Amino acid sequence: MNILETPIKDLYIIEPKIFGDNRGYFFESFNQKVFEDKRLNYKFVQDNESSSGYGVVRGLHYQLAPHAQTKLVRVVFGKVYDVAVDIRKESPTFGKWYGIELSDENKRQFLIPRGFAHGFAVLSENAVFQYKCDAYYEPASERGIIYNDPILNIDWKIAEKDIHLSKKDSELPEFLKCENNFI
Repeated sequence: MNILETPIKDLYIIEPKIFGDNRGYFFESFNQKVFEDKRLNYKFVQDNESSSGYGVVRGLHYQLAPHAQTKLVRVVFGKVYDVAVDIRKESPTFGKWYGIELSDENKRQFLIPRGFAHGFAVLSENAVFQYKCDAYYEPASERGIIYNDPILNIDWKIAEKDIHLSKKDSELPEFLKCENNFI
């Protein structure tokens, strides 16, 4: 598997080596040794999965320290536009975001470390999305940023009229008003 850097420090794209033939395909979706060789020393403790239809936007979510989570995300079925926003206050890329298309076809993964808000928009009719997390979910530490924040100005790759949000996600604060304890 290849681990590729992005323009934002500590944010990585994981591209697996896919072995295919007339029976289908095989690939390693995670290998602890490969991560450790790249000094990515995460111990994942929880896996999550969601299913969503076209136009669903989930996020932008994060958990406050000390319950922050590093996430390794991928799409099992369908296609999403996945976004990470740097919310580390002293980072040179604070407030910058990076987006990538993840799909069952490209089998890419996105490694999103602590100190980033995360969200995705479903671009296919349906999508099944998986997360590996290095910390357990802690409801009292959950925070977020509204998906259409004017400062972040994220292009979710779908028309505004087609976006579907949960009530909770529709009430998230703007970037400059969000609670954030990442330095």
